[in-house]
Amino acid sequence: MSTDPLSSSTSGRPHVVIVGAGFAGLEAAKSLRDAPVRVTLVDRNNYHKFQPLLYEVAMAGLEPDDIAHNVRNIFQGSDTVHFRLGTVVGIDTTVQQVHLRGSAPLSYDHLILAAGAVSTDFGIPGVEEHAYPLKNVPDAVNLRNRVLRQFERYDRTRDETGDGALTFVVVGGGPTGVEMAGAFVELFDTLNDDFARFDTREQARCVLLEMEEHLLPPYEPPQREYTRQVLEARGVDVQTDTAVERVEADRVHLQGGGTIPAQTLVWAAGVKASPVAGMIDAEQAWDDRVVVNPDLTVPECPNVYAVGDMAAIEGEEGYEPQLAQVAIQSGRHAADQIQCRLRDGTPERFEYWDLGKMATIGRNAAVAEFAGGISFKGFIAWFLWVVIHIAKLVGFRNRLSALVNWAYNYFTYSRSARLILDVVPIADDVPMEEEGGQRVKERPETVETHPQ
Repeated sequence: MSTDPLSSSTSGRPHVVIVGAGFAGLEAAKSLRDAPVRVTLVDRNNYHKFQPLLYEVAMAGLEPDDIAHNVRNIFQGSDTVHFRLGTVVGIDTTVQQVHLRGSAPLSYDHLILAAGAVSTDFGIPGVEEHAYPLKNVPDAVNLRNRVLRQFERYDRTRDETGDGALTFVVVGGGPTGVEMAGAFVELFDTLNDDFARFDTREQARCVLLEMEEHLLPPYEPPQREYTRQVLEARGVDVQTDTAVERVEADRVHLQGGGTIPAQTLVWAAGVKASPVAGMIDAEQAWDDRVVVNPDLTVPECPNVYAVGDMAAIEGEEGYEPQLAQVAIQSGRHAADQIQCRLRDGTPERFEYWDLGKMATIGRNAAVAEFAGGISFKGFIAWFLWVVIHIAKLVGFRNRLSALVNWAYNYFTYSRSARLILDVVPIADDVPMEEEGGQRVKERPETVETHPQ
């Protein structure tokens, strides 16, 4: 008997293909699990990652498997939802097929595009070559390797490491940048017990750059001011109204003059839609998101939906933000619309329910703004942030593991996942250099930039 879901006992049902196992795609698949359809969920990774905690992996607070969960396990035992590991290379809306690299195309009756977003360098020279993005689990492990190796290099060959060996620049003052900066200084404290030959807290430096006037632009002024005060009190060099002009391997050039000697730059300045968005004939916004109808269908393609970070969804104040809650709610809405169409119902407009937003600054410090104008900062906001993020992790094991690791880190003032796990072997004598002096990033060559 064939094991292909397309020829299973459910083959008489409409076929829904979902591209992407992120928040939007996973929620759509869950919502369709008991519907009279058959679902194929496609992703280039066999796991769902909890993206808000990628920075914790990068900063040695959590291990990769604390924030990632096997997709097949999520739908284990389901007769209607099937997972396909593959990379989408093309979409033909005329014949209704999704083309995958190295395998036969998938025919669909309904298509949900939930491939997420990728980092964008805004055309700034040197960013693609030298900056470290943070969008996927390999990115987080790669950045952790880089940071820890910089300290090892400094300890071994201090006089030969050059300027900025222990200067870490984070570009982008949004939640990811703020969380990264706060975690950097906590990592400096932890590493001080590992390296006896120098004081990591004095030698290491974290610089946070934001081109706008304030950090966390979407937040209210009291939250923004509190965030900056906490970061600066903890040793982060915060520079607002500061934009990057170009990046070199060992320094960051700023617009208007000035440079920062730094050998590691973390790019948290912005994202654009996955390249999957460009595989269909549809209008795209300035950040490559697909402009959708009020019910999230793609214009001229009534059986194709775009959701999550790759959808430009019209809201009260422009397009809805690229947040996890938007992704979850839009994924659920697309699934509901498919079921509605199966019942010959009338399409409904997507209405985003803003549950609020949160950002942690570090130990015992966070900011939170909820619906109804309720806001918190400090320990209460941090505690709520921890509880909510643990609750939203997929799988009991992930929740338990993250809770144990965080509790250990909290009570020991340590970050326990300080392991260098090179995906690509690197020689000890020249860990990140080649003969010409150009830095070679420790990014695994097999990791693709799309789709997710």
